[in-house]
Amino acid sequence: MQNRDVHLVEHLEELRKRIIITLGAFMIFLTGAFIFVNDLYNWLIRDLDEKLAVLGPSDILWVYMMLSGVCAFAFTIPVAAYQVWRFVTPALHKKEREVTLRFIPGFFLLFILGISFGYFVLFPIVLGFLMGLSEGQFQTMFTAEKYFSFLINLTLPFGFLFEMPLVVLFLTRLGILNPMRLVKARKISYFVLIVVSILITPPDFVSDFLVIIPLLVLYEVSLSLSKIVYKKKLKDEAKEEAEAYSEVS
Repeated sequence: MQNRDVHLVEHLEELRKRIIITLGAFMIFLTGAFIFVNDLYNWLIRDLDEKLAVLGPSDILWVYMMLSGVCAFAFTIPVAAYQVWRFVTPALHKKEREVTLRFIPGFFLLFILGISFGYFVLFPIVLGFLMGLSEGQFQTMFTAEKYFSFLINLTLPFGFLFEMPLVVLFLTRLGILNPMRLVKARKISYFVLIVVSILITPPDFVSDFLVIIPLLVLYEVSLSLSKIVYKKKLKDEAKEEAEAYSEVS
């Protein structure tokens, strides 16, 4: 019992260490992003015909901190993934450690790809649709807070959703997931993804379609990758067992 308590305390200390390192990296990236946030702001509003309005000095700081926070979060993803890898490393075989370590750059790249899809593909369509509703009826004026809240709320979820294939791949490699479970959960997963798509898009068929199709494709890609990794995992385990048996014999 005492050994179990000591083991638990060691695990908690290790977890605490990894969390502190991740938070420290986030603060460093946040500071760096804030230094260049004005350039980022100007790039994001480059296509707007008019300057964005602010209702008070605090709005300026809020917008800058929000943009810096998103950038810092994106750059912290590889650090956080590496810390998670270090935390679970003792439970992995040597080959599994090498394979899962290769996933880390992919988490960052897929997050950036998801945000890019939201910003360059979905955001212009949704904004154009909403602006079309107000044409000839209202005088539209954007505040910086409302504009960037709308932008981030629409694009940031795709950064997480595009991580799906790699997360499934990682969990399959660890033995937590397998293709059979994903096939059984397909209907429920489709339903959840469709609900998420409808919630983050305006109430029109075109926007819903543009979001639903990529998400369903991502799920199927995740399932296919899981099958490949699962088969390879079984083959490696069988090979290791055969080698161990031949050594004993």
